[in-house]
Amino acid sequence: MAAPPGSHNPGSPSRCSWAGTDERMVAYHDLEWGVPERDSRALWEKLVLDGFQAGLAWSVILNKRDAFREAFAGFDPDTVAAFGEPEIEALLGNAGIVRSRAKIEAAIGSARIYCEMRDGGEDFGEFCWSFSDGEVIEAAGDWVAKTPLSEQISKELKRRGFKFVGPVIVYAWMQAVGIVNDHAPDCFRRAEVRELA
Repeated sequence: MAAPPGSHNPGSPSRCSWAGTDERMVAYHDLEWGVPERDSRALWEKLVLDGFQAGLAWSVILNKRDAFREAFAGFDPDTVAAFGEPEIEALLGNAGIVRSRAKIEAAIGSARIYCEMRDGGEDFGEFCWSFSDGEVIEAAGDWVAKTPLSEQISKELKRRGFKFVGPVIVYAWMQAVGIVNDHAPDCFRRAEVRELA
């Protein structure tokens, strides 16, 4: 979720304003968002979910995440890569997820690319982190929707055949998986995430 910095609720810990007051969003902000993720499968899952977010609020995807995980076989790349038209039709009939044929087909296609990379000896996690030399980038704290690096990663993902990976989506993913620490300067999680890096 690409989110502007800032805090709210003077009586509570200072956190990024986008977390709002919804319990699920606050928990996501406090426990997951920005934590450096190195696991290849988890990085791929989050990239797929950010692709499904295109044009929607992250809260929509977060509220449907369990249904997505069930529908996409726990985001097991080998299983998803084998999905064909019967599975696509079943997904299009699943009210628990975002029912977009283009996004569903993009998710299946990305699973196939993930498996091709792995089978060719290329680790998806190492690929993702190679753009920052394995290091967490400390953002300046000024809200942006994309960066030159997200444009570079987007271009490379598209070159490999991934879809729904424009630079804005990619930057939201970079924030979520901790490639960039973009918690607001006054957010209590900024320092905590820095320590995790």
